[in-house]
Amino acid sequence: MFAKRTDLALEARELWQESAQRTSRLSGVKATKSKLEGYGLTRVDILDERGEEALGKPVGSYLTIDLTTFWQRKSDFFPRAVRAVGSQLKLLVPAEGPVLVVGLGNAAMTPDAVGPLTADSVLVTRHLIAAMPRQFAGFRPVSVLRTGVLGTTGVESAEAVRGLVEQVQPAFVIAVDALASRRRERVCATVQLSDTGIIPGSGVGNHRAALNHETLGVPVVAVGIPTVVDAATLAADLLEEAGVEHIDADRLRRGQGTMMVTTRDIDQQVRDLAKVVGYGINWALQDLDIEDINALLS
Repeated sequence: MFAKRTDLALEARELWQESAQRTSRLSGVKATKSKLEGYGLTRVDILDERGEEALGKPVGSYLTIDLTTFWQRKSDFFPRAVRAVGSQLKLLVPAEGPVLVVGLGNAAMTPDAVGPLTADSVLVTRHLIAAMPRQFAGFRPVSVLRTGVLGTTGVESAEAVRGLVEQVQPAFVIAVDALASRRRERVCATVQLSDTGIIPGSGVGNHRAALNHETLGVPVVAVGIPTVVDAATLAADLLEEAGVEHIDADRLRRGQGTMMVTTRDIDQQVRDLAKVVGYGINWALQDLDIEDINALLS
């Protein structure tokens, strides 16, 4: 059987339901759908080991915001998206304490630049609070790290983050990275937030050391935007849609290799959504509205 690749918990649940045409309730997993600021929201809670085994993801909460209509540019589309991301992030992070925001990925490769571009829109306040505590008393201490990638730094992202965590001692870490989706419709149209940490590079099959509570010693909230689809997974879905009943998994994987597919206007889409996530982080951490964030970042 061909194993389709995805980093999204809601897609892992879809794949489980599709296998052998399962319609029964998935034990150890709870899923709910709602609307938030006009955007669709799906929450998948993996409750125990049965859910872990079924979906291949650790116990925790996974919140997925569907931003498909973001690209229709309707009234207040950007502020609504920021509030949607920020309000859900607020549910996952501690109410107090300093924060380290980590932008994972390669700034020189657009589909992998979600983390570094998001970091550009995050308000960095730790040094200001230390220098002028009275003037910045209302702000939460926030530090930012752009890790780069092993091939250009010679340092594992987990090593760099672990070393900085020891020095800065944040209450928690927010890690932002690019993901892989199973469906091309969800590329640059989805934001997933989870309280389980993240494995850098997993979206393209280049698994590195994990960033989570176990490895860093503090809670890690992961924020991800799918920017690519595994070519073999996309081909398998298209064959199934065309009515092909038997798919030669070995031949399909050999034919597609490790190719990843992305959208034609990936540059603009990644920039826009990274800004949404960056502003959403600010909205969740600081007592500021979007106009204030604009003024402080300008």
